[in-house]
Amino acid sequence: MLIRATSQLVQLATLLLVLFSVGCQKDSEAIVSIALHPTNANILYVATNDAVYKSRDGGQLWERFPSFSARRVTTLAIDPQFPATIYAGTMADAVYKSPDGGQHWLPHNVGLKEHVSFINEFVFHPTDHDQIYAATTVGAFYTKDGGREWEERMAGMKEVHIVVSIAIHPRDPRILFAGTTGGVYRSDNAAMGWKKINNGLIPEQELMGGMALGVNALVFDVVNPDIIYAGTTKGLFRSATRGDQWERIGQTLPDLFVSSILIDPAEPKTLYIGGPSGVWKSPDSGQTWSAINSGLTSLNIRTLAMSPRDSRILFVGTNGSGLYRSTDAGANWTPLPLTAAASKR
Repeated sequence: MLIRATSQLVQLATLLLVLFSVGCQKDSEAIVSIALHPTNANILYVATNDAVYKSRDGGQLWERFPSFSARRVTTLAIDPQFPATIYAGTMADAVYKSPDGGQHWLPHNVGLKEHVSFINEFVFHPTDHDQIYAATTVGAFYTKDGGREWEERMAGMKEVHIVVSIAIHPRDPRILFAGTTGGVYRSDNAAMGWKKINNGLIPEQELMGGMALGVNALVFDVVNPDIIYAGTTKGLFRSATRGDQWERIGQTLPDLFVSSILIDPAEPKTLYIGGPSGVWKSPDSGQTWSAINSGLTSLNIRTLAMSPRDSRILFVGTNGSGLYRSTDAGANWTPLPLTAAASKR
């Protein structure tokens, strides 16, 4: 079992490095994570393959933080209640936390450091900001004290180690979904136990091949959270039954790989997805789609973000040509280069 798990991690690391470097000419041109301040539209953070940057003016000027990890940062998250607090997940160096808007970073790795190779995502409890779930390459982890101590929450995921994404129900925080390389799992008891819910997602015999399906993104419908969307390496799926049954949507999309999903809270039927063929938009809950790539010089999309204050303002992180912003719901994109950060300390 140890040999098999080690082999899986090696395969995943290789896969991630290939996916995240496709089309890159320089490290700084790969945007791996975007974190937007919950109340101040001018403040945002991005992580590239080689640094973390902060802007205080909507992306015009940037500050590059001195390296706080010997490894790459793989994901960023802003505390929704105390947004000066930033979390950074890394490759092979676990979790770092900044209490002062990125000026200083400290490791928060008790329970993690000896195990985790990639931190894939952080998800906050909707009412208690100190409760955080982390999706990692060796499972799901939970902290109740803002990252001071972490504990594994993997009961029921016997055959799965690699958790790619986590989503928490916005109205009932006991309900969580986990996207893994073995499909989707649901917990109804705050991640104390998990149940596999792959009906309609992928045949069981295909999963036996190992890493047959990666669930990259899970997003709840903003009006009816019994509806959830799953963006995977093999297509876009929707469930109206809390994951008990899935249906494939977006069959007209040119690429099966979905890296990111957004739902517009002002227009809940409006969805955005990103992947290797650019950004696509649906006005009808995923039934029909159109490409919205005007201004993008790379269509290899790593991550999407939407302003919490104005859903017309979107950000795209690409694997080949940096960061872009749209102020018209994706109709046009403008590059936001990070080069000014080099002279700002």
